[in-house]
Amino acid sequence: MMAKCKLLSKPDAKEARIKQKLFPIRNYDVAASEAVVAYAKGKSYFIRTYGCQANIRDEEVISGILQKVGFVRAKREADAAFIILNTCAVRENAEDKVFGELGKLKSVKAEDKSKIIAVSGCMSQQSHVVDTLIQKYPHVDIILGTHNLDQILELLDICLRTKNRVVDVRSRPLEIVEKLPSVRNSPYKAFVNISYGCDKFCTYCIVPYTRGQERSRPEVEILGECQQLIRDGYQEITLLGQNVNSYGKDLASGLTFAKLLSEVAELGIPRLRFLTSHPFDFTDDIIAVMARHENIMKYIHLPLQSGSNSILRAMGRRYSREEYLNLIARIRAGIPTVALSTDIIVGFPEESEEQFADTIDLVERICYESAFTFIYSPREGTPAAQLVDNVTKEEKSKRFIALSEVLEKSVARSAEAMVGRTYRVLVDGWSKRDKSVLSGYTESNKLVHFKGAADIIGRIVDVRVTESHTYSLMGELVDG
Repeated sequence: MMAKCKLLSKPDAKEARIKQKLFPIRNYDVAASEAVVAYAKGKSYFIRTYGCQANIRDEEVISGILQKVGFVRAKREADAAFIILNTCAVRENAEDKVFGELGKLKSVKAEDKSKIIAVSGCMSQQSHVVDTLIQKYPHVDIILGTHNLDQILELLDICLRTKNRVVDVRSRPLEIVEKLPSVRNSPYKAFVNISYGCDKFCTYCIVPYTRGQERSRPEVEILGECQQLIRDGYQEITLLGQNVNSYGKDLASGLTFAKLLSEVAELGIPRLRFLTSHPFDFTDDIIAVMARHENIMKYIHLPLQSGSNSILRAMGRRYSREEYLNLIARIRAGIPTVALSTDIIVGFPEESEEQFADTIDLVERICYESAFTFIYSPREGTPAAQLVDNVTKEEKSKRFIALSEVLEKSVARSAEAMVGRTYRVLVDGWSKRDKSVLSGYTESNKLVHFKGAADIIGRIVDVRVTESHTYSLMGELVDG
């Protein structure tokens, strides 16, 4: 166990709020020390990722960097010499899972002190979390953040040479790093970052502090990455950003998300998606582009968070329930077959029964095809954390159940309406629960299970839906 801790940098909330106008572009170059190359030889690494698609994309980059110097990926933590927990800080239960996993890893490290354990991701961007990791988890050897993933080999080198624990978490991004190596988790579906960070500063959200200021990647880099994926045979690309449709606001070129979306669609990828949209920035030209291009999937994830105007104001969401409903009406008028999903928080500080009823009312009106619901939990460092969290746990739980029941009816109706119809499905592979059936997603992002042969994995096929299980469907391949 490494007793000493080399503290190179720690996150600072005040510095994290500093904004800069321009971000230099730097191309990544793998430069591993002799110590790192020697350690990697014949050894494996293991990454456990928590949270959103941005974290999954970070995992792919970490894998790419590590494999460039000789590491191979292990299927189990126990088999790995280098273990990385790539973390999420959006919800309290996500952090609890990480701390629980770190507790288990203490005995793993005790059995083999040569193992190196690292914590990366959004949790590391919070000063109080870093303090906890330093003081209570001495078996964690490396702590790094979201802004310096490209330095993981340098930190590993310090750890190996000095036999010290090392902490290096930049408070904010200073540049955009391109040409990062990557090992994709799927050979058929790929995530492509088009922007990083968030400037919205919703009062409950830690993301602007953990992911930093919003910054758009250069158009040429995005299009080049997408072109390479198409050449490599990928069937689906998902464009990623914390607020994907605010892409380009920080660029002098005048390029908008709608224009970029159209340019990527014109490259010829069979399926194109994007995540996540903010209602404030969802413009009519995005709707028009989606309607014009057949290969853009008619599925939109559009977080609502609350149906109450006063709660929306307290959340800093920048739109009203009326504006959200108007946007939904414009989307459905322009894209009649669109499928909608959302995020909703229950139990925000001072949320009354009437305000919660406003959320139920909006959910019943909109009829989402799917939804992610969350019980509010305060995030240290956010404005909402200063509010009195006066909705009891019992009441939060009661409202969560009531919302879930309303949403389930909506999801069930949309799923049942799919029975008997045929849909285009991208075959992901064998079902996780039943290895005798295949599974894949429709254009509207609905999971379907069906019988088939292994040679159609990675292909887009026609599947007729035969049964609805609400959150997933059963189907059968259509001849030909």
